[in-house]
Amino acid sequence: MLIDTYGRVATDLRVSLTDRCNLRCTYCMPEEGLQWLAKPDLLTDDEIVRLIRIAVTDLGVTEVRFTGGEPLLRPGLVGIVERCADLDPRPRMSLTTNGIGLERTAQALRDAGLDRVNVSLDTLRPEVFQAITRRKRHADVLRGLDAAHTAGLTPVKVNAVLMPGLNEDEAPELLAWALESGYELRFIEQMPLDAQHGWKRDGMITAGDILASLRTRFTLTPEGEDERGSAPAERWLVDGGPARVGVIASVTRPFCRACDRTRLTADGQVRTCLFAREESDLRGALRSGAPDEEIARLWRLAMWGKKAGSGLDDPSFLQPDRPMSAIGG
Repeated sequence: MLIDTYGRVATDLRVSLTDRCNLRCTYCMPEEGLQWLAKPDLLTDDEIVRLIRIAVTDLGVTEVRFTGGEPLLRPGLVGIVERCADLDPRPRMSLTTNGIGLERTAQALRDAGLDRVNVSLDTLRPEVFQAITRRKRHADVLRGLDAAHTAGLTPVKVNAVLMPGLNEDEAPELLAWALESGYELRFIEQMPLDAQHGWKRDGMITAGDILASLRTRFTLTPEGEDERGSAPAERWLVDGGPARVGVIASVTRPFCRACDRTRLTADGQVRTCLFAREESDLRGALRSGAPDEEIARLWRLAMWGKKAGSGLDDPSFLQPDRPMSAIGG
C-alpha cells in the first residue's frame, strides 16, 4: 500500500513514457521546444513494465494512466500496454494524448488492452489550434478522436484549457460539440507547469469563469461529492443528464485532500504531486540490481513524505523546475 502521513492511499499511477511532444503548446513549452532527455536516461520498456508490476501486485495500484510528453511517440507503447494487461490483478489502463497518431494506433491499443483515452483539444477552430499549438494538426486530432470512439476506447474524454485572447469564449461551443459527438468534456484550469514559467494567476480563466460561460447556454446540476470520490474533476449534469461536463480546478478549487495519485517520470523518478519540487529515484535502484522488495520500500518511503497540498496558495510557491512535458500530466 502507498499511504502518506495524512491517510491518503495512492491507487492511481500516472506513468510518463517520454518527455517528447510533436506540438508546442504555448502553456507547456517554448516554440523551439526543449532539450529532451537522452535515451539512456529513459526507462526501458522492461523497466516500465517492472515498475508497474510492482505498483500493481505489491503496492495496491489499480489504475494506470500512460502520459508524456506525448505517449504515442513511444515506439514500444502497444507492447507495454499488452504486457500490463496480463498482470494479475489487471489494472484499468488509460492514455492521455494530444490525439495526433491516434487514428493509426487506436485499434491496436484497444486490442492490446487499453480501456480508454483522454484527448487534449482546446478549440474547434483550426486557426486557434495553430495559434495555441504552433502546428497545423487540428484535423488529425479530430480523426484521432473518431478512431478512438470507433475502437471502443470509451468513454472518450476531451481535455480543454481555455486561455485569454485565444479560446476563452469557446466553452459553450465545445460542450455542444462534445455532446453531439458522444465525448465527455473536461475543462482544466491552466496550471503553473510551463517551461517558460510565464504563468500568472491573474491572467487565467478560472473554473468560475468557465461555469458562468456554460450557463449562458446550458443548465448545470452538480453531480455531488459522493459521485466524485477522488476524481480530480468536479462534474455537472448537463440539462438534466445523463451527459456530464467536468471542470478540473487545480488552482482555484484544489482537491488535494482526496488525492490518490502517484507519478512516475520517463526517467524513473517518483513524484508525489504535479507541483512537487522533490523526486525520489527508482531508476538507480532498478539498474543497481535492487530486488522488487527494495524498490517497493523506496516507493512507500517517497509517498510517506507527500505534502498536505500543492502549495499553490502559499505566497512562497515556486513552480517545479521540470515542465509538464518532463513530469507527465
